[in-house]
Amino acid sequence: MNTAPFSRWRALWVLPPVALGIAAIVFMASGKQPPTRIDRGEISHAVRIVEVQAVDLVPQAEGYGEVQPARIWAAVAQVAGRVIETHPRLDNGEIVAAGTPLFRIDPVDYELKVAQARAELAELAVREENTRASLAIDQRNLRLAQREQDRIGELSNKGTASKSDVDNAERTMLSARTAVQNTENTLSLLPTQQRLLEAKLAQAERDLANTMVSAPFNLRIADLAVEKDQYVGIGQTLFRGDSVDRVEVVAQVAMSALRNLFTGRNGPVPAIAEMDAKLPDFTGFRPLIRMDMGSQTAEWEAEFVRFSDQVDPHTRTIGVVIGVDGPLQKAIPGQRPPLSKGMFVQVVINGHTQPDRIVVPRSAIREGQVYVVGDDQRLQARPVDVLFSQGPLSVIAAGVQAGERLVVSDLVPAVPGMLLDAVPDEAMQAQMLTAARGAQ
Repeated sequence: MNTAPFSRWRALWVLPPVALGIAAIVFMASGKQPPTRIDRGEISHAVRIVEVQAVDLVPQAEGYGEVQPARIWAAVAQVAGRVIETHPRLDNGEIVAAGTPLFRIDPVDYELKVAQARAELAELAVREENTRASLAIDQRNLRLAQREQDRIGELSNKGTASKSDVDNAERTMLSARTAVQNTENTLSLLPTQQRLLEAKLAQAERDLANTMVSAPFNLRIADLAVEKDQYVGIGQTLFRGDSVDRVEVVAQVAMSALRNLFTGRNGPVPAIAEMDAKLPDFTGFRPLIRMDMGSQTAEWEAEFVRFSDQVDPHTRTIGVVIGVDGPLQKAIPGQRPPLSKGMFVQVVINGHTQPDRIVVPRSAIREGQVYVVGDDQRLQARPVDVLFSQGPLSVIAAGVQAGERLVVSDLVPAVPGMLLDAVPDEAMQAQMLTAARGAQ
């Protein structure tokens, strides 16, 4: 059977659909417009900017330290004896007012010493009275002996008295004079003996007074080591008292941060004799204590007291001592606790205001330069001289001026001359002004 003609006709049936498809494509293509060429302009990069401003900068330095009482009193026994009485609130943590009797040592032995010293003084007064009476008798006896010697001398000149009578009269006169001299010497020593006995009495009365120990100022009891009926010796520490009227914090502050507080300051340092009175005004420090309480931060205004005596060789920091008066009275329940011994706190020190400082965000400085938007809206790279940095700010000595627009966005890549679409970052602008004013 011959199938070749049949196969040839079947292939021809495929041609009409293909021709129709080609015709449809040609028809559709004939109705389209040819593509147009578009010339794309230069791309503008959106960036965030802030305006560089000259502000009145409050320089700050930060440090950390522990709260300590401004005064610590050690109750040391000045006399020995048995403790016969203690204050009912004499216990660790208790607060007692100034002048409160805290404990009493058995005073009997010291009362006896006072009585003995007074008796010796009374005896000395009687001895002085008797000595003065004896002196009057001896002086009268001396006058009689002198007259007798003169009379015997006249008789001897007339030849009616022997030589032995003259010698006996002179011997009697000398004996009387010796008695007067001895009595006067005894009398002259009595004031010294009196002063010695008075000192002895004063010491006895002082020891008697020291048997009662009272609080020298408002204090909190700590390290109690004495109980009633306990025998204590001289020099034994019985307890310690921490002042509750004032506390101090020794904050360790970096030397570089302290230097920033004095940048631009002129004027002589106060003399040593005036250091206590004028140093706080010279530094102009306005410290603020902060303590993190989790959900909130408690703050206390403080005052600068002094610098510590040495620089820490490991951290290169120096201690700045600040004080707070009335820490108990400044407590606010639920918001601010009383400053107590051992609290670890942050200290923020504000210095003298530095006017017309050029400040920029610290994050805007990249490898010693900043990017600014020129008048033609193009990127410019500027090297800057940083005077110092403080928190999120850097103080610029040279490189940019007030009024210029500073790029704060991260440009990758940052090509000088590239076209920019500048958008002011008002939030960062406000943060800069707030940071420049410092902690208030």
